[in-house]
Amino acid sequence: MKTLRSGLASLLALPLAACGSAIVPPPQAQIQPPPGPPASAFTRPGPLMGSDARKLTQMFGTPRLDIRETTVRKLQFANGRCVLDAYLYAPARGKEPVVTHVDARSPSGTDVDPAACASALQAK
Repeated sequence: MKTLRSGLASLLALPLAACGSAIVPPPQAQIQPPPGPPASAFTRPGPLMGSDARKLTQMFGTPRLDIRETTVRKLQFANGRCVLDAYLYAPARGKEPVVTHVDARSPSGTDVDPAACASALQAK
């Protein structure tokens, strides 16, 4: 009976022993994702790209909105036929911010061609 008890005790202790001696795999090196495309890949070419705020106000008059944040300036122009939002960022520290992105829409919110909206704003 003693052998049976010691054998049974050994069998019951085996799973507990396995829990305490778990092998932890070494950490693997972090795989870095490849860099995304440059921001210039998302800009659409157009007549306003690269323009500064002075040129925009010469073309369209006083903006309806002039919002300034730390790294961006948004100018909004509208004439009842379309609304044009121009986003200006400084190309380098200390440089004048220039247009890097333009959105245009009708007063109801439907997207319109930015070049067509720019023409409509100039025609007033």
